[in-house]
Parts: sequence; C-alpha cells; structure tokens
Amino acid sequence: MLKIIFMGTPEFAVPILARLIQSDYKPAAVFCAPDKPVGRKQILTPPLTKVLAQENNIPAYQPANSHELADIMKSLSYDIVITAAYGLIFPKEVLDAPQYGCLNVHPSLLPKYRGASPIQSAILNGDSETGVTIYKMDGKVDHGPIIAQEKIQMKEACHFERSEESRGSKATRATDIINPTNPELFQILSDLSAELLIEILPDWLAGKITPMPQDDSLASHTKIIKKEDGQIDWQKSAKEIEQQIRAYTPWPSSFGKWQMADGKWQALKIIEANGIEKKYDKKVGEVFLTENGNLAIQTGSGSLIIKKLQTEGGKPLNASNFLRGHKDIIGTVLN
Repeated sequence: MLKIIFMGTPEFAVPILARLIQSDYKPAAVFCAPDKPVGRKQILTPPLTKVLAQENNIPAYQPANSHELADIMKSLSYDIVITAAYGLIFPKEVLDAPQYGCLNVHPSLLPKYRGASPIQSAILNGDSETGVTIYKMDGKVDHGPIIAQEKIQMKEACHFERSEESRGSKATRATDIINPTNPELFQILSDLSAELLIEILPDWLAGKITPMPQDDSLASHTKIIKKEDGQIDWQKSAKEIEQQIRAYTPWPSSFGKWQMADGKWQALKIIEANGIEKKYDKKVGEVFLTENGNLAIQTGSGSLIIKKLQTEGGKPLNASNFLRGHKDIIGTVLN
C-alpha cells in the first residue's frame, strides 16, 4: 500500500490535504508547524492541517526545525512526500528517501515568483495570468523540475475556469470575481492545486510523466512581506495603489498617514478602493470629494476612489459612514 506523507501548515494547504483524504491517497502522516499563540489572549492554537489530520485519525507531527524533521522521518516508512507551504528546509536524506520523490505544490507559474509571496506578487504587479505548479523538490527554493502546471486568467472582470487543454480536465469550472483580493485568489489557487494534484498523481506514480527542468533565466523571486510594505506611496499611480490594496489584504494592509487636528499623525487603512485615470487639480495625497460626491485621494497618476477605510483603533467603515464622523479629512494631504 502506498504510504504518503503530507507536509503543510497554513490555510493554503488545507484544501489540498482535504482532497487527498477524500481520495485514494489518504496520507499516513501529516507534518505541520508547532502550535502557536493566537489573538489578544495568546491562546495556544494548532494549525488547521493538524486539526484536519486529527479529525481523520492521521498522526500529526510538529518538528520545530529541520533537524527534528529528519529525526522523525528516519522512524517512518514512506513512498512519497507531498508538501504545500510547509516552511522547513528539507535535509538531503529526506529528499532522497522516498521512491516517488518529494512533490511541492506552489501557487505561481514557476519559474516566475519563486519564494514566499507569489499570490501577492501576481496581484501587486497586475499580471494577466497566474496559476499553480507541481514540481519535484531538489533542495533549492522552488527550483525543481516541473511535473504539472495549470494557468488561470486574471482580468478586470476575472473569469477563472479550468482550461479544456488541462491534464485530466473533465469540465470547465468557473468563478466570476472582479479584481480579486489576496484571499480570493488564494482560495481559488488552493482549490485548483488540490484538483490538479489528484489528477496527476496516478500518472506520476506510474512513471508516465517526465519532469521538465525550469528555465532559470526566466526566474523571479518574491520577498517576505513586512508590515512597512503596506505604507502607500501616493506618488504611484492609482492603478498601482489599487493593486497594492488588493494584494496586501488582510495583511499587512495598505495605509497612509493622516495628520489630525491636534497635530498628531494617525494611520489610515484603505481597505477597498478603485483606481481611475482621471486626475483632478489637487496635490498628490490630497483627500477630496469628486463631482459625484465620492471620497477620493489624488495620486501621482489618476485618482483613488475610496470605498472602505478604517482609522487606527476604529472599525472598518464604508466611505459615506466614515465621512459622517470625519468631515475634517477633506482637504488634508496624506503621507
């Protein structure tokens, strides 16, 4: 009987693990990060993949580092490892041990967007397409030869569907989303990854797939996102800022600095906005009302129409409700 080990921690990994459990490829063990304190009360909380494993009577291991990972793996018998956003570096002995290798599921069209933030990067850069890649791990970050890949289109009015040319596709599956946010695209790519993995596993195990090396000359790398990356540069175009807002939802979020009447500066989070090409006779960063009464901010190119925003420590409000309590924002210039 085929013995599968699954490794993954964040929400992206959950649909993939769930699909494996529902299929003929139920893992014999699940690896994930250790439980972490969550929320203001810092309650020790297990990863969702651990919860799912325990619900299905699958042993869950939580090594704190690569050395612990290697020690645990030595005690287990397994034929293939499948990973999705796991986090730990695999020692060579772990990579070399399974008969069918270690496969990783990655939410980009490798070699584009290797690294930590591929989904955010696709939105941030206004890409017309993105997708998922399954590759055989070789010890380098998102570097191994490609086993399978599937694209989806990202448009102004996004229409995501399974390509009829895709391996094993039986029917189209479509979801209409206008200007996807990070969580929306995250969910679509996670679901797509789960389906693609189940489709290709039989052929991979039967030796019918020849992995294709990645073209390193086309590689691009993404960074670990930090809180300060959310600071909006109002000199950028309205379109670029809108893409940032969608890419950095819910974290690190996108924010400007607003100087209050008492002279203190406060962070102002922009939760939802539309970038338009029209430019008004305003200073860059200036808050104003359009001729239609819409709350807007002037950018380096075009204007940002604000739909939802939040003051530091306040609740998220739509623009009209926000203005009822903060009319003094009109005419101010955000940093």
